[in-house]
Amino acid sequence: MTFRESVTALRQAQKSSSGAPAYSRFVNRPLGRVFAAAAHQLRMTPNQVTSLSALFTFAGITTIALVDPTPVSSVVVTLLLVIGYALDSADGQLARLRGGGSPRGEWLDHMVDAVKMSSIHLAVLICWFRFFDLEDGWMLAPLAFALVSTVFFFGVIMTDLLRRASAAGPREWSGRSQKARMSPLYALAVLPADYGLLMVVFLLLWLHTAFLVVYVALLVVNALILIASWVRWYRSLPEGAANA
Repeated sequence: MTFRESVTALRQAQKSSSGAPAYSRFVNRPLGRVFAAAAHQLRMTPNQVTSLSALFTFAGITTIALVDPTPVSSVVVTLLLVIGYALDSADGQLARLRGGGSPRGEWLDHMVDAVKMSSIHLAVLICWFRFFDLEDGWMLAPLAFALVSTVFFFGVIMTDLLRRASAAGPREWSGRSQKARMSPLYALAVLPADYGLLMVVFLLLWLHTAFLVVYVALLVVNALILIASWVRWYRSLPEGAANA
């Protein structure tokens, strides 16, 4: 299979875009498709792609924590995170191209995501403490964002796991709801909860006040989305599913 044939096969095997935020849907998945096709040509395994994703991602996170923000370092951080996130999409796409993933591969992917979701905000905390001239109270914002991100990630995974284990099965949407979740407007509406948007915000890291304002605004919006999602997740589960 050639590179172009791999891209075509991946496009046809792409999972549903229902509910996907704008960056993940319109940027990250297409970019991940290219990386997955390249990895297929190089005969890489999905787990190797996951490891490569972790390498780029944590290189970016380490740079946030240890390097005094400048225009150049902010671009470097963003590029590292963007490549890491695209490779995170590529591992699953490569697994589908190869005929399906494995429990070990899914476990490894989720473990890397879990560390990423919390550590990126702890890196912001370290960055603010070392390089920003801020009152101590502002240091609570990255801690709060780490909590929100971790709980949101756990909620997504646990809700899906319990629905699979119960008689409810995968979540099914009505035709109208499904159409709404597939629309570009919906993708834009849930963009604040997209990890991809957070990555782009790091372009502002060297502009201390601008980054602070945008970061805290994202924290507030994500906290509100978490509360709304919490209610929706709970209602989507059949009674007694958690006691099985």
